[in-house]
Amino acid sequence: HGTSAERRLFLGNAGTAMRPLTAALATGFGSFVLDGTQRMQERPIQDLVDALRELNVDIRCSATGCPPVHINARGIAGGDVTIAGNISSQYLSALLMAAPLAAGTVTIRVKGHLMSAPYVRMTLRLMQRFGVHVAVSGDMREFVVSPSTYQSPGRIFVEGDASSASYFLAGAVLCPAGGRVTVHGVSRGSMQGDVRFVEILQKMGASVSYDDVAMTVSRDAGVILQGVDED
Repeated sequence: HGTSAERRLFLGNAGTAMRPLTAALATGFGSFVLDGTQRMQERPIQDLVDALRELNVDIRCSATGCPPVHINARGIAGGDVTIAGNISSQYLSALLMAAPLAAGTVTIRVKGHLMSAPYVRMTLRLMQRFGVHVAVSGDMREFVVSPSTYQSPGRIFVEGDASSASYFLAGAVLCPAGGRVTVHGVSRGSMQGDVRFVEILQKMGASVSYDDVAMTVSRDAGVILQGVDED
């Protein structure tokens, strides 16, 4: 539990830290201010703030709907909340990760089109690795999270960024004389949807191999890439 003293956290320009941390701090006790660089103060967070208010969290952001975010946290009792799906999947992921820490069941409903659904699935799979199960409707419009305790899996492999890796892997097949690139930190069993890019390169004629924590893409000089149709 915190004291009455306000705790200020400076997060630079780390939007991926700002959103989950906002929801996580709301489940605790104490007064917090989350702030960052001038650019961070231009990045919207109003939808997440509004969603947490639906759960009776005492929270506010600036008049522009951006940080700094002020939270007077007294825990979350549970309840129903609605979040827009077409703004940022990080808002939904933030609510999902915080929901098990509430005192009662949290039901999250998505309005509008759910963008970046693979990242939401990745959040759910990671939560499951830490012992938390989320009941999800077939269309991913409703998520029901009961109070749960996160449990350490003992050991866990922290993946690299498959999106960034894809540029280097593409370079292997674009070299006129042929090329070979091995990326460590992400492999076939990755939770990231972008790892499927390697399967597309393989359909185009590249050679692909995997081990537990790496994947290699290569193309011989005589191999001509073929066009494919992908959605």
